[in-house]
Amino acid sequence: MPEPRLSLALPSKGALADPTTEFLKACDLKVSKSNPRQYVAHISALPQLDVLFQRVTDIVYKVADGTLDMGITGLDVVYELAGESEAITVLHEDLRYGECQLVLAVPEAWIDVESMTDLADVALDFREGRRRNLRVATKFTNLARRFLHQHGIFHFTLVEAEGAIEAAPTLGYADVVIDLSATGTTLRENHLKPLVDGVLLESTACLIANTRRLRESPLLLETARTLLEVFDATLSAQNYYQVTVNIRGDDAESVAHAVAANPITRGLQGPTVAPIYASHLSERWFSATIIVHKKHLLAAVAHLRSIGGTQATVIPSRYVFLPQSPSYQRLLEKLGKAGAQPL
Repeated sequence: MPEPRLSLALPSKGALADPTTEFLKACDLKVSKSNPRQYVAHISALPQLDVLFQRVTDIVYKVADGTLDMGITGLDVVYELAGESEAITVLHEDLRYGECQLVLAVPEAWIDVESMTDLADVALDFREGRRRNLRVATKFTNLARRFLHQHGIFHFTLVEAEGAIEAAPTLGYADVVIDLSATGTTLRENHLKPLVDGVLLESTACLIANTRRLRESPLLLETARTLLEVFDATLSAQNYYQVTVNIRGDDAESVAHAVAANPITRGLQGPTVAPIYASHLSERWFSATIIVHKKHLLAAVAHLRSIGGTQATVIPSRYVFLPQSPSYQRLLEKLGKAGAQPL
């Protein structure tokens, strides 16, 4: 009887394509395919997984209907196409790449329009004065409709657009736009400005799975756990550095107390202190190692120097595995399996 197979879909093109394979490579989950033009690949560390390359929108549709088990796509596409559907479970909503905002932007010439309240007044003026609705160009029609309704704007017409949506007001077929923006440069180049409270969604790459399959397949749940463990550890490691320093002292305990006197240099848990053996040294020296948050790095080095530390070396952390994967624990809660042990 053949071994059960699982499927993972990755973006085949667009802004998320290359960053996704690079992210997986950083997690030691290199995606391999014999031919660059092929749409099928594998990950040697996960032999039960068939990797397929699909468009970001198709990934959402196919995971939702169960054709695919899991996929990496944009959170914006998931919210737009799946909405509140329970067919899809977001396993990890922020893989820290592909960052962008879905924003509502108006022409810069509208100098008195800065907020959604101002835009609501404009929509009313259009309705009463010009006898027409406010025209909104977007390809995120579901998210746009909900957002406008939430801000009391009901007299509008959604203009579905592809391509250069930012040009719609200039070309005259829309008044405002709702579109993705990473840096705001394209908006500015088209003489548009985002409203101060006009952010619909903060979007990044995310990992999704078919909910029914998660409940029915122990293999899928275990594979999801493996991915989430590695993803969480990789992302956590981006925040930490390993610092090793040589310190003169009477004994390991006194050196450890001196290092830990500053809360910053206690690190995740530590420090670790070991004697340095060298026949040419007339004094006792110790090597102290700590794991510190990147925002505390310079302060940690300053403290280590102040207690006699020298020759400090700093190494980026590759993985930081916490006692449990936070993302996997959240998944178990969603599935009503909180407290369950890994398979």
